[in-house]
Amino acid sequence: MLDLSPYPSLGAALQDALERWADHTCLIEANRDRENCRLTYRQFRLTAMLIARDLQNNGFGAGDRAAILMTNQSRWLISAHAIFYRGGVLVPLDYKLSAAEQLQLLAHSNARVLLVEYYLWRAILTCPTFNALKADTVFVTEAPPDADIGSARRWEDCNDSRVPDFLPRQRTDWACIVYSSGTGGRPKGCVLTHDNYLEQCQVLTSIFPFSPGVRYLSILPTNHAIDFMVGFIGPFLSGATVIHLRTLRPEFVREAFTRFKITYVSLVPMVLKNLEKGLRDRFAALPPFRKKVLDLLIWMNRHLTRDKPALETSRFLLRSIHNAFGGELRAIFVGGAFTEPATLQFFYDIGIPVANGYGLTEAGTALTLNDLKPFRAETVGKPLPGVEMKILLPDQDGIGEIAVRGRTVMSHYLDDPELTAESIVDGWLLTGDLGRLDKAGHLQLFGRKKNMIVTEGGENIYPENIESVFEGLPVKEFCILASGYIWPDRNQTSRMRERLVAFLRLEDGQTFTEGLRNELVARNRKLPDYKRISNYIVWNQDFPRTASLKVKRNVLAEQIRAIPGSESAVTEL
Repeated sequence: MLDLSPYPSLGAALQDALERWADHTCLIEANRDRENCRLTYRQFRLTAMLIARDLQNNGFGAGDRAAILMTNQSRWLISAHAIFYRGGVLVPLDYKLSAAEQLQLLAHSNARVLLVEYYLWRAILTCPTFNALKADTVFVTEAPPDADIGSARRWEDCNDSRVPDFLPRQRTDWACIVYSSGTGGRPKGCVLTHDNYLEQCQVLTSIFPFSPGVRYLSILPTNHAIDFMVGFIGPFLSGATVIHLRTLRPEFVREAFTRFKITYVSLVPMVLKNLEKGLRDRFAALPPFRKKVLDLLIWMNRHLTRDKPALETSRFLLRSIHNAFGGELRAIFVGGAFTEPATLQFFYDIGIPVANGYGLTEAGTALTLNDLKPFRAETVGKPLPGVEMKILLPDQDGIGEIAVRGRTVMSHYLDDPELTAESIVDGWLLTGDLGRLDKAGHLQLFGRKKNMIVTEGGENIYPENIESVFEGLPVKEFCILASGYIWPDRNQTSRMRERLVAFLRLEDGQTFTEGLRNELVARNRKLPDYKRISNYIVWNQDFPRTASLKVKRNVLAEQIRAIPGSESAVTEL
């Protein structure tokens, strides 16, 4: 790992890393059972210089903005390095957004350059609002030879081999404009500096070290804050290898662990939960004797690792499980949304530590991280070194809004001084999340401030916290909303506004049975009266989600309201 303290910018640090580990493999791109490419740091640098030279030829210079709109692939990281080398500001966009949404963010960011994957460029070309595109230079990757790409040029045609000029930047200069995953009608472009990223990288890699030989499996989109840091910046500044998959089909993801001997991987809670379900199903299908032996070995591992992880011990006791993950997996990183403690405990018990943390786009990658010393499933860990944290206006249970400050907090929201002033007060970022610091200094999360419901009796209810009671319910998706949040214009009494409604998205082919209703009732009875669900709706669409797969509660409520007579679908529990 490079000592990042003397470096003024990401571009300078990356350039030194590419030279230091020139002969090491930095990137492997695979699609199903086939490798698309394998690049050393030297090969990566040479390709990035071709893109940087073309940027220079088009007048791209210090402070200019360039957007990347691609799925996970080698060209994403190559393009990012070329932008930083030329002193530019990177705008990573979510490829899962609609073309209209992408055009809106491109206009808001004032990106001069767009580097885009061919199928995404086709969608933009045919979008009714295409004329809003302000970028004067567009590079399209993987376009077929006979494809009409308009005035854009092919990324692969960048072949000017003259060495481009490196443009230095300072730590206080902008590095990225990252759009919050909750971005809707009002774009929220978080301006993050080189210092934000270098400081975050130094801290995170001191806790979970990367080095030559370490292999990171990139599954989350690279535009996601987590994968940008631990799937690009962290590995590249440490000489490690990043594995990009061009498919997320489960069988090929599973095969990647064993094929590439993965060391680390980052997941969002929803994907981690699906992985847990698959493992539990496999364990349950074992013959009775083998199941008893497995349960005994898991019990032994839990006992021997109660103070801290012991990977060699876990790999010895539970060899078949660890071999299925390649035999070298050190940890899974998870973030972006709340992770159920039971899921974290399940993986820890089988010897695969899950390093869960808490963060938000406005503060880089992470603000807290569970260092597993000891493992505590009910928290998201302690604030990272350099992060100050306090709880504003705590209630009688110590729960209040989380406020943070430190070198990883963004500079401001792009072109929105009013929102910046509302969000950063006296240097403290108001997160909008509710939490509590326990006696050991660990943070516990309770949900979003805007989702909190205050009952007639003055009790605070956090829907996300209630949902944990229904963890493992045999449905595809589960979400709780207040009736007054869904139908705010309805002439309701205070009591009606406080009613909690459960939304159940069933698996394909699944029906709502009396057994499922009984399970809902049984779990509901575990809650205090004021927290209990009053009604439920069987919803027939997948829940709208952010890039980190958090449920967009406001969008879900809008979808429900848009259906005439939707209130009649509510059934009393």
